[in-house]
Amino acid sequence: MSNQSETPERRRERMRQEELKRNPPGSIHGGGLTDLVGALGWKGLGIFILLLISAFIIYSVFFR
Repeated sequence: MSNQSETPERRRERMRQEELKRNPPGSIHGGGLTDLVGALGWKGLGIFILLLISAFIIYSVFFR
C-alpha cells in the first residue's frame, strides 16, 4: 500500500506503532485518552460521552 492511498487513521496508527517500537518504556502507562478516541471513532465516542453524562445524572438523582 502506498502512502498516498493510506487513510489518515491508518497513518496515525502506523506512526504510533513505530514510536512504540522505538521507545517501549514510553508505553508503560498506555496511551490513555488518545488510544480510546482512536479506537472508538466518533460514533463510539459520542455514545461513551452520553453514557458518562447519564451516569452522572443518575448518580446525582439517587445519591443527593
